[in-house]
Amino acid sequence: MIKLIASDLDGTLLQNGSQALTPRAVPLVLRLAQKGILFAAASGRQYPNLVRLFGAASDQMAFICENGAFVVYRGNVIAKACMEPALTYQLIEDILAQDTCEVLISGESTSYVLPKTEQFLSHLQNRVKNNVCVIRSLEEIPEEIIKVSAYERSAIKPYAPHFFEQWQSRFKCTISDLHWIDFVRSDVNKGAALSSLLSGLCIRPDETAAFGDNYNDLEMLSLVGFGCVMENAAPDIRERFGHRTACVEDTLEAFLAQLDENPEAGIME
Repeated sequence: MIKLIASDLDGTLLQNGSQALTPRAVPLVLRLAQKGILFAAASGRQYPNLVRLFGAASDQMAFICENGAFVVYRGNVIAKACMEPALTYQLIEDILAQDTCEVLISGESTSYVLPKTEQFLSHLQNRVKNNVCVIRSLEEIPEEIIKVSAYERSAIKPYAPHFFEQWQSRFKCTISDLHWIDFVRSDVNKGAALSSLLSGLCIRPDETAAFGDNYNDLEMLSLVGFGCVMENAAPDIRERFGHRTACVEDTLEAFLAQLDENPEAGIME
């Protein structure tokens, strides 16, 4: 019996670069809640961004934010993983030293930036719709850092070898999409965050489903009883999992229809 469904956002529930959910998404989350099934948004995005996205459904959901570094359930913080300051500052300086790379520094509810271009700041504020604070130095950050991200407008891939060589022994480094590499504490990932959430709610992994499309979803997809990847997922990810979908909402609709016919079924297919 499925009791919790977790889904990645960008590239999964949000397709083709969209920054808004489809009209079907929130009603589906609410229908799941009515049947006692918790929906968890699992994303590299910040908490306030996700709350705004899901609106009326937010108080009935769980949020795995910042690639698992910050977990919230019905307004209560379940887990928070902070990065070691001195090493993190070295990472930030390295990102800023790479030509056109920009850096995004994440606290609990705000992103901190030292933007090289107005385009990057506008992208975060007007398209991604993050809470953003522009700083002039790292000393202005008033809280612990939970995630750092490197952004390149054209593509981050050319910079990946450098960042992985320099930092993967000290941080969890993950390509999250075409433009971003995310860095969190070495023990942090969406799977570990989901495991903490499940433990607190007394839900087993085999009672859980998850949707994803990229490398930062791997641990989460591997943890659950039903791991489903997008048809256009990264090839390495797509090949690891037998369940695939072109649309998360279609799969959730089919699951809910199955439950309407047989409330005891509760298994995704």
